[in-house]
Amino acid sequence: MRKYLTKYMLVEFSISNFLSFKTKTTLSLAATSIKEHISTNIFSTERSDLLKGAVIYGANASGKSNFIRAMSTMRYLILQSFDQSSTEELDITPFLLNTETEKSPSFFETVFIIDNIRYRYGFEADDKQFRTEWLFEASKNIEKPLFIREGDGIEVMKTFSEGKDLEERTRENALFLAVVDQFNGKTAKKIMQWFNNFITISGLSHERYKGVTFDMLENKQTSSVLLDFYKKLDLGFDEISISKKPFDAKELPTNMPESLVKQLVTDLEGAFRIDIKTIHKKYDAKDKAVGEVEFDMRSQESSGTNKLFNISGPVFDVLNDGGVLVVDELDASLHPLLTLAITKLFNSKDFNRNNAQLIFATHDTNLLYYGNYRRDQIYFVEKDQYGASDMYSLVEYKEEGKTIRKDRSFEKDYIAGRYGAIPFIGNLSNVVKWQER
Repeated sequence: MRKYLTKYMLVEFSISNFLSFKTKTTLSLAATSIKEHISTNIFSTERSDLLKGAVIYGANASGKSNFIRAMSTMRYLILQSFDQSSTEELDITPFLLNTETEKSPSFFETVFIIDNIRYRYGFEADDKQFRTEWLFEASKNIEKPLFIREGDGIEVMKTFSEGKDLEERTRENALFLAVVDQFNGKTAKKIMQWFNNFITISGLSHERYKGVTFDMLENKQTSSVLLDFYKKLDLGFDEISISKKPFDAKELPTNMPESLVKQLVTDLEGAFRIDIKTIHKKYDAKDKAVGEVEFDMRSQESSGTNKLFNISGPVFDVLNDGGVLVVDELDASLHPLLTLAITKLFNSKDFNRNNAQLIFATHDTNLLYYGNYRRDQIYFVEKDQYGASDMYSLVEYKEEGKTIRKDRSFEKDYIAGRYGAIPFIGNLSNVVKWQER
């Protein structure tokens, strides 16, 4: 009997009227019929084949980060919905460059799989309230609604008994799904857990993620995998030393205002300070190893090493448990070979046994050649003359009515502007003349 590992899988994500995306735009991880990297880049569910991820390219300000921000926004709204007060705003920005959309709600929808059951969940919302909300389930081929929300009304189907009598407990600025979860709805709880495993991180502000790395290094079952990964990347150190110390107010600067000190002492009560040291070999004049030297990770290692360390926790956490990892600016501060190493983990049968999926935005065109991505995994984002972003995959792109062949040089063609989604650089001669004055 064929075994399907399909827990926490993303099928597609769609948005419209959010930030620079005016019309409905979808990123799909449903594999098309093309015959590329079948044994490594796709996995099978009971009804379809799914991709292990996607890479997004585009010029600066094209909308790449906005699409990833849409994913992050949807996740945040779902997980934090029940905790908000009735007066809090939702912080949603529609497409503002058109009179038709500036006062209309934004649209978010995700199709995903939990334990071989396919769900389609979404909502429309403005800055103050959720206008619509829906949840559909397909245990086989036919999709059936579990609940549909329109304005003030919520229709709960008989097959979703866990949502009965909770309609009146749902605020305008709260999601019905989150309310059902708070009352221990079985299906709602599973869906909330799916979104909890739908991780979005920034490749620029990555300091906040090192806590996950700390936890994994403290765990004997996961630390060996991380340390082995660091060694294989040849980052220049042999070992890592981690020490955890209770917060001590005496270590605060002496010139800090007393009121701020009191506030920090209150806020950081019971907190720990974690020091990370990298262990390097020390050599004598004849290049013979004579001892070891500790370097402080933050101040003495490169920004690229710090970033790799910080995001390695979330990367391996998703690889170990399954789920979806979405990263904006994955390649920032990283050598192209390090970026390549991270992306190849997800297409590895040894490291990615739970079919985790990686979606990321990048400017690293080397991946178009060395990354071994299928054409349906490569996406491009560009803006039209009216400021609206559009996104399309390479397998969708047509040249003279024909699909791009798999033996084309994707990197060379992209840099040459053949697929669009690159910056338009005008005549720089005037800039050169100004500098020569």
